[in-house]
Amino acid sequence: MQILVVTGRKAADIVNLAIGDMADILVLDIDVAAFTTPSRLERSIPYKNFDLIIIPGLVSADFSHLEEQLDTPIRLGPKNAVDLGLVLSSLDDIELSTSVPACEMLHLMQHEAAISALNDIEETATSAFLLKNLKIGGGSIMKVMAEVVDATSLPGDALIERIVLFQAKGADIIDLGVGMAATPTEVEHTVEMARRAAVVPLSIDTLDPQLIMAAVGSGVDMVLSLNSSNMEGVGPAIAREGLAAVVIPDSGKGFDSLTANIKWAQELGISRILADPVLDPPGQGMVDSLVRYKQCRDMLPEIPLFFGVGNVTELMDADSVGVNALLAAISWEVGADVLFTPEYSDKARGSISELKSAAQMMALAEQRASPPKDLGIDLLLLKEKRFRLFDMVPEEFIQAEDSYQWTRDPAGSFSINISRSTVKDGVVENGRIIARHTKYTIVGDSAKEILDTAIDMGLVSRLDHAAYLGKELMRAELALKLGRSFVQDDEF
Repeated sequence: MQILVVTGRKAADIVNLAIGDMADILVLDIDVAAFTTPSRLERSIPYKNFDLIIIPGLVSADFSHLEEQLDTPIRLGPKNAVDLGLVLSSLDDIELSTSVPACEMLHLMQHEAAISALNDIEETATSAFLLKNLKIGGGSIMKVMAEVVDATSLPGDALIERIVLFQAKGADIIDLGVGMAATPTEVEHTVEMARRAAVVPLSIDTLDPQLIMAAVGSGVDMVLSLNSSNMEGVGPAIAREGLAAVVIPDSGKGFDSLTANIKWAQELGISRILADPVLDPPGQGMVDSLVRYKQCRDMLPEIPLFFGVGNVTELMDADSVGVNALLAAISWEVGADVLFTPEYSDKARGSISELKSAAQMMALAEQRASPPKDLGIDLLLLKEKRFRLFDMVPEEFIQAEDSYQWTRDPAGSFSINISRSTVKDGVVENGRIIARHTKYTIVGDSAKEILDTAIDMGLVSRLDHAAYLGKELMRAELALKLGRSFVQDDEF
């Protein structure tokens, strides 16, 4: 297949390195090839028949007429020249587009392939047991359990909203945390309310026998947690109802206590057991606790493992994305089956979806017998796998300077803020950008659509005001994407 790759002077060296001898290269007499036009390409194209012409992914001109004239497909390549090699090597699997950059099509193709592979993994996997229709353990993908902290103290609407949001983020199981002062009646009411919103299994999180019994009678699917302090009182009921239970060691005791409690639970007739060796926080025995996990997996291979990720994420002042990804990889190595997390602190918000993606990455990595990279699913939010083309500062330039003059736009001013994700009529509504003008309020999902609307309505009359709004609206859009708060004119 004869392929011609079109580029400009600045990217020529990178294109050469990226594609080697996989295609011919046409370097246009222009610095940035994204600005090329059909007429420029027509004047520059060599006298040779090609099966395919690839132009930069950022080109916006219409090349359909030239394509007909040359009787040769002209398609968009990737936005980034360093991705050309990957695109060219994937031409047997992907059909390039005239409107969508090749890198986006390739990413979509890889993502769809990853989702298909995950569905196959889960459908064919064995399991230690079923929780409703959810596979736990065996060869199934690690599941994410999300805790609603102090659920018994939440008003009904707030509880339902929290559950719907957690499920939208990917929670496979919802855990209802019981407050210290909760009563059996409050537990029953909480479970009843949770049942209205939950489409996934429910668990109750308390050591108090009375409160556990109230939850068991109200229809929970799992109990957290059993040890010698409550086993005798609640174990028979859990066994009778066929519920799943997380068994933990007694307070202050080690692995022998855990195995003894598991044996007791089995003797009582509890068949669906998860073992929790308890993950300790950093600096307080975290490495030793990981050894316990490995020991538990080796000694009790048939018992699914419960891994309390939140014990680390919530107790570290570090971005949760990387922490959750690494902990998911560690839990995969030690053979864990359920990843447990609250989203209690603001810094840990997003942990559910992060762990969901991380669990999927580990399943794909295991299937491919490879490290968890280049899978079609990733957790790269702020960093990138490959740098884009850097520019060079020219020899002649004008030094940019701030203007200290501020003139109010006669068309009016804007106050910019963002809303948080909410639940309305059982449906999750994502956070949005809110731009309040002197006369109107514009709400949208992107900086561009709000600024376009404001300009179309005649609410912006100065160039400096338009530039300012573009900057602040983009900061608001990034805040939504990254799950951050936003304050106009504040540091980001």
